[in-house]
Amino acid sequence: MRDTGRLSNHDSVSMAGACLEPDGDTMRRVGRQVMDMVVDLHASPSGSLGDAVPDNVRAALRAALLLPPPSRPLDFATVLNTFAAAASAGSSTMSPTAFDHIPTGGLYTSALAAFLAQGVNPFTGVAAGAPELVAMEQGVLLWLCREFGLPDTAGGVITTGGSLAGLTALVAARHDRLGEQITGGTLYATTRTHHSIIKAARIAGLPADAVRLIPTDTDLRMDVAAADALIQADRAAGRRPFLIIGTAGSTDTGTVDPLAGIAELAARHGLWFHVDGAYGAAFQLTDRGRARLTGIERADSIVMDPHKGFSLPFGTGVLLVARTESLRAAYALSGPYLPDPSTDPRLPDYSAVSLELTREFRGLRLWLPLHVHGTDSFSASLNEKLDLAQAAYEDLVADPYLDVPWPPDLSVVAFRPRTGDTGRFLYRLHATSPVALSATTIDGRLWIRLCVLSHRSHAVQVSQALTAIHLTARSGPLTS
Repeated sequence: MRDTGRLSNHDSVSMAGACLEPDGDTMRRVGRQVMDMVVDLHASPSGSLGDAVPDNVRAALRAALLLPPPSRPLDFATVLNTFAAAASAGSSTMSPTAFDHIPTGGLYTSALAAFLAQGVNPFTGVAAGAPELVAMEQGVLLWLCREFGLPDTAGGVITTGGSLAGLTALVAARHDRLGEQITGGTLYATTRTHHSIIKAARIAGLPADAVRLIPTDTDLRMDVAAADALIQADRAAGRRPFLIIGTAGSTDTGTVDPLAGIAELAARHGLWFHVDGAYGAAFQLTDRGRARLTGIERADSIVMDPHKGFSLPFGTGVLLVARTESLRAAYALSGPYLPDPSTDPRLPDYSAVSLELTREFRGLRLWLPLHVHGTDSFSASLNEKLDLAQAAYEDLVADPYLDVPWPPDLSVVAFRPRTGDTGRFLYRLHATSPVALSATTIDGRLWIRLCVLSHRSHAVQVSQALTAIHLTARSGPLTS
């Protein structure tokens, strides 16, 4: 294994003695060692702290990591090197040839923001705890509301990701449209809707049959006419339709539902219109993305994950709502140990619009990179991904060995070999190249996904992936 980031014995720093309160010099020394390791990772062409770790070494490492912590302190070098070994053994989302999943490599400036926020450790659950830092977070949220064309009543909250954001929206929708009596409440999604929405319905107290799945058309988009008919039938049968979910970039193929049509349907039936844009909503920062997401401005709630489209660290999600009051009505509670609620709409108590009281200061993860790099840098990166995905589609669709039926709405291209076993194709590609792709099942058939989203992925890496795909397609029979 390569020694990048590893510490020699003379670099070790003892944290023994008053180890919970190290002095300034000690903190600077260990901080530099951590910083060197992180910089080595970000500067690495492979996006990894080391070379691939053999299976027998990984098994021994896992066994050691499952042991309880020691009663006596270890030197910092030993602890840091153990972390580096564990990190090297796992898959790297930092790799520029990781086209397998939607979450992307962490942006360096956002990692610095996370360190700063946790180092200062402010309390932002209520505005009175750190009003200026709440203003910093709120400024980013209001900017996003404007980008999506939401009304002046709009607001939001930064969450741990799309799952918590979706749950927060679903509970607000349930409270807004059903009130305290939720019996018969019914929501509508498609067979391509992310599973976190179904999980959120369960957590929110809705029975399994409250989730109605709408079929998709041949382009994998919601069949709005079928949704209309199902809603009418359910209402006639005594159900209480209250929520419909459109997807702005499905996990499988990056497909965008007909959001404008769903918005019309929701308005006609009095439903809350939620858009799951965890992956695709970030493309609102581009002209093409804004055109493809037409209708999102009519949503009652929107989920987006900056740890996807903005390449921020995991655990950074956003929920936006057209009416901040809808969140407050569902979540605002108080206690004698809390300060008086904020009355300034520009400085909300995030505990009054979300599930959390004690929370990380997540806003700095967005605020700092957006100010250091400027919003145009993110728009340019997202435009590049749209270009690369379109170029990849045009290249793959011309290959007679491949079936590539769906032009990309955003930056995911799905394909499969015309003959042979798709799983075997993927296995062979991974065995012969450093490119990482993933698979999904659509209508009972396995498809391979190429997702171009990381800020580290450019034309040279996409070309490398395409070459590997074409070579695999011609590498002989794909029998399992």
